[in-house]
Amino acid sequence: MKSTERGALSSMSLKSDRWIKKMALERGMIEPFVDEQVREAEGKKIVSYGLSSYGYDIRVANRFKVFTNVHNSIVDPKNFREDAFVDIQADTCIIPPNSFALAVSVEYFRIPCDVLTLCIGKSTYARCGIIVNVTPFEPEWEGYVTLEISNTTPLPAKIYANEGLAQVLFLQGQEACAISYLQRGGKYMRQEGITIPHM
Repeated sequence: MKSTERGALSSMSLKSDRWIKKMALERGMIEPFVDEQVREAEGKKIVSYGLSSYGYDIRVANRFKVFTNVHNSIVDPKNFREDAFVDIQADTCIIPPNSFALAVSVEYFRIPCDVLTLCIGKSTYARCGIIVNVTPFEPEWEGYVTLEISNTTPLPAKIYANEGLAQVLFLQGQEACAISYLQRGGKYMRQEGITIPHM
């Protein structure tokens, strides 16, 4: 690792449950906010969500866009077609083998101007070959999170709505950035539902 990379990492601090709770309650950083790990609902075990020691486990809502090749679409990030997906609203979603789905978080985020987040999948799904990919939440970005869920297995995979899917880690810099996502007019600012790629 280069010395400049080591310096950049050492100038950022991973924020604890105390900081996350304070920012959520006082500044609305996460809504709705759950200040504990929820592992059970209606007497049944669930994939956990809520506040953890150094992160926040977000839930996936009950709306999904499952990728389909029925229209023989080309996956083109500059010209992504809406008909490349089948819309599903349900308590569970089946992702076909070697395919993926887009979904949206239950939680709405408002990221402070000196914070960058990383979002990683939960181990319960990862151990089943289900990978969650989310790009960083940039300083002063806000909105519901569009989640990409990949089924890397040769079998159909089940996703449970309103349960945990990924964990958000909050990294605070030593100072606020010069230009935030809000200031440069980021195209995914305040996204409401599942947002497909656009230029």
